[in-house]
Amino acid sequence: MAVIEQTPPVVLKPSPSGPKKGLRKYWHLYAAISPFYLIFLGFGLFPVGFSLYLSFHRWDGLGSMEWAGLSQYQYLLSDSDFWNSIGNTIIIWALATFPMIFLAMVTAVMLNSAVRFKNVYRFAYFLPNVTSVVAIAIVFGSIFSTNFGMVNAVLEAVGIDQVAWLNTPWGIKVTIAALMTWQWTGYNAIIFLAGLQTVPSELYEAARMDGAGPVQTFFRITLPLLRPTLLFVLVVSTVTGLQSFSEPQVLLQTSSNDSTFAGGPGHSGQTMVLYFFQQTFDNNDFGYGAAVAWGIFLVVVIFSIINWRLVQRRGD
Repeated sequence: MAVIEQTPPVVLKPSPSGPKKGLRKYWHLYAAISPFYLIFLGFGLFPVGFSLYLSFHRWDGLGSMEWAGLSQYQYLLSDSDFWNSIGNTIIIWALATFPMIFLAMVTAVMLNSAVRFKNVYRFAYFLPNVTSVVAIAIVFGSIFSTNFGMVNAVLEAVGIDQVAWLNTPWGIKVTIAALMTWQWTGYNAIIFLAGLQTVPSELYEAARMDGAGPVQTFFRITLPLLRPTLLFVLVVSTVTGLQSFSEPQVLLQTSSNDSTFAGGPGHSGQTMVLYFFQQTFDNNDFGYGAAVAWGIFLVVVIFSIINWRLVQRRGD
């Protein structure tokens, strides 16, 4: 009678798994990407957290910090200069953003229909965005100069009195808005052009066969399909426009003010970021400056949400 030998069952040891194995196996990959996170932690996340902590203290930048609690924010809500800077910023943003979006869309449509020299046109329209803001502001300061500016020379040629662009409240705002419009129109035109090139040509052919004209085609086909691109442009323009700093600072730094961050006569061109710099570096009030910075952040978030909701609702 044969005896059948039974082999003992093979017991498989569980292989190490989980985060420890991943760290041991892919440590060189984590080490390769770690510089980004270290830099972000040191120059991004830590300053943001420290500014929030600083906003609850009084500090001149050198001495010891003094706990202030919510008093900085309470004063911020009643600070007329801060509200004036908000009003200036919103007006300048509106004067610059809406004409800029209109011009950018018209430019994109023209570039999309152009046959020759497309790349040359794209480069020419994008050039203002990569030009130094300081250089642009100096040029615009000369163009809108009261005595020798090109704009006033044209006004005189057609029989209109000169305008003190950099010395009157609305003149200052219009000048800053014109600079921002010139700077960002080409950039947003390229963004709109990319959106236009994603629209299927079959839709335009079908519209032409149905007898639709260029205006109907634009409002019934092009504009609805460009809604995501329009939302992106509007939100980005809101974030950048509400944080304008270099444009008014360079344009108005030669005016007779006790601070380069004052924003011209009567603080007419003082944006929120200029007011932040004035409180922080002119007044050496770093705690209140941090509170102003968080107030700016809240304003930008609110306006971005409003613009996003308006564009989304129109598209529904």
